Amino acid sequence: MTINEIREKFIKYYLEKEHVEIASSSLIPKDDPTTLFTGSGMQQLMPYLLGQEHPKGVRLVDSQKCFRAEDIDEVGDNRHTTFFEMLGNWSLGDYFKEEQLAWVFDFLTKEIGLDANRLYVTVFAGDIENNIPKDDESVSIWQKMFKSIGIDAKAVEIGSEANGYKVGMQEGRVFYYDTKKNWWSRAGVPSAMPAGEPGGPDSEIFYEFTEIKHDKKWGEHCHPNCDCGRFMEIGNSVFMQYIKNDDGTFSKLPKQNVDFGGGLERIAAAAANDPDVFNIDIFAKIIRDIEKVTGVKYKDSDAETKRAFRILCDHLRAATFLMGDGVRPSNLGQGYVLRRLIRRAIRFAKLADVFEQNMCSKIAGFIIEDYRDHYANLETNNSSILSEFDLEEAKFLKTLDAGTKEFERLTSKEKVITGQQMFDLFTTHGFPKEMTLEIAVERGIKVVQDKDFDREFEKHQEVSRAGVHEKKFAGGMENKEDPQIVRFHTAAHLLLAGLRAILGESVHQKGSNITAERIRFDFSWSEKMTDEQKKAVEDWVNDKISQNLDVTMLEMSVEEAKKSGAEGEFATKYGDKVRVYSIGNVSKEICGGPHVQNTSELGHFKLGKEESSSAGVRRIKATLE
Repeated sequence: MTINEIREKFIKYYLEKEHVEIASSSLIPKDDPTTLFTGSGMQQLMPYLLGQEHPKGVRLVDSQKCFRAEDIDEVGDNRHTTFFEMLGNWSLGDYFKEEQLAWVFDFLTKEIGLDANRLYVTVFAGDIENNIPKDDESVSIWQKMFKSIGIDAKAVEIGSEANGYKVGMQEGRVFYYDTKKNWWSRAGVPSAMPAGEPGGPDSEIFYEFTEIKHDKKWGEHCHPNCDCGRFMEIGNSVFMQYIKNDDGTFSKLPKQNVDFGGGLERIAAAAANDPDVFNIDIFAKIIRDIEKVTGVKYKDSDAETKRAFRILCDHLRAATFLMGDGVRPSNLGQGYVLRRLIRRAIRFAKLADVFEQNMCSKIAGFIIEDYRDHYANLETNNSSILSEFDLEEAKFLKTLDAGTKEFERLTSKEKVITGQQMFDLFTTHGFPKEMTLEIAVERGIKVVQDKDFDREFEKHQEVSRAGVHEKKFAGGMENKEDPQIVRFHTAAHLLLAGLRAILGESVHQKGSNITAERIRFDFSWSEKMTDEQKKAVEDWVNDKISQNLDVTMLEMSVEEAKKSGAEGEFATKYGDKVRVYSIGNVSKEICGGPHVQNTSELGHFKLGKEESSSAGVRRIKATLE
């Protein structure tokens, strides 16, 4: 069963139960500074779970795109992904446990066709310290449903996850776990919750892959939360029924809510009875596309190559969706995570010898094709996503070999690398800390003083922020030049960045002439641009303009400017200090100014005539409408 079929069945099932469908929110949380990404379906609905009335009513259903950066290092096995879709149904003070558990059981066994003999569930064991009772009600409902189809659902006390490895399954079907496993609140366990915070017990559903035998390296006995791979969690019903009082006690919420989250990809794996989530249809299609690009077959590959395929599948899919929601590679925040995804995918592809030039954009193109019917924003941003992939790939390839050689040089005598050295690798060669740590583990290199990296990285972030808040050029207006020329000057910087993104990093500025009527721009390129290339550059620039990017300026030495990746004619004699103007994270040039303050001031960019200027140099004209 395909993920599109499962998603459609889920939405249809709950529409028939009088739910109203709501759209997936962006992967970039709105009005939530506490987290970089949307990691669950609950985030966009939190105000309504706290009591605010939802405009579409009390019964809702959706499929929410989610991203969890903490899982990046786990990707490469047969089940972990950073990006996934979460199927969700919601009751805002309407139905509760009886209806919820019956419906999800009915959906999984009848609509999806899962064998009920392979389903196991966990419930909340209670919290004596906070006087919160165990969830016997959910146990009774589960036992009744299993009994209706002839399955005896014995309830077993497990307690902690660690205890599960000691006591094992005990022929159980329903398992009581403690607050760390079967309690949900934004703050974690009840004792960590602040006053006024809601929370409640949850009930997780696991699917058993009977062909997998327990591996005792994880613990003596298997249990539903065991990491051996025999059980996979496919859904979780959260019953938000309590609120923490000012005196630390708990009382029932006046309106009790239901939040169900079901992993779409994992349900598809269970439906196929295949523990390798990368064999489901969407990943199988991406893998076939990688096979076309590389000529290497996934199923015939060794473990290292299979790991590379899985990392490529997950990381490039996640990166495509992040860029579809407006994230662009950078050294800060969400952009840093996106950059790490792309660069980790490239490194593992090269390690497994399956890398091909422009692989990232080619695979991203296939992913957009696969998802465009359900996520139209991917198709809308198609050209800018692909050009960003090519730009980021080119940047990393330029430094990967040099960075790897530098790593080897640093660790050749003593098998040790320091935090300061890791930071130098990051600033000079674009190696995220996590990538250097990964290489160190692979090569048996000891890491010391790694907190030095964190300290230097925080300083680096503060300098970058200062570029926005303290060194921002005041709209280009302190200079008496024509405001139109100032706008054209900034657009010329974007034009160079767009040419380099589409044509490659061999492109450099060779001259320009800017009047109040037009931009004339000379650049290194030996052949006539095609109409498709011109259109791609034009689209790229307009996409950046639409992102309302800040234009910032920092003063630095020429050497620092070089290391930072700033464009400039370095054969030219500069003074001790130069001005480096940045447009968001898409353009960085040595320049005297002036510039606009934000790309929102530019308008619509339009390319004009393109012709030869001299040997190896082309000339193109542009304007702003």
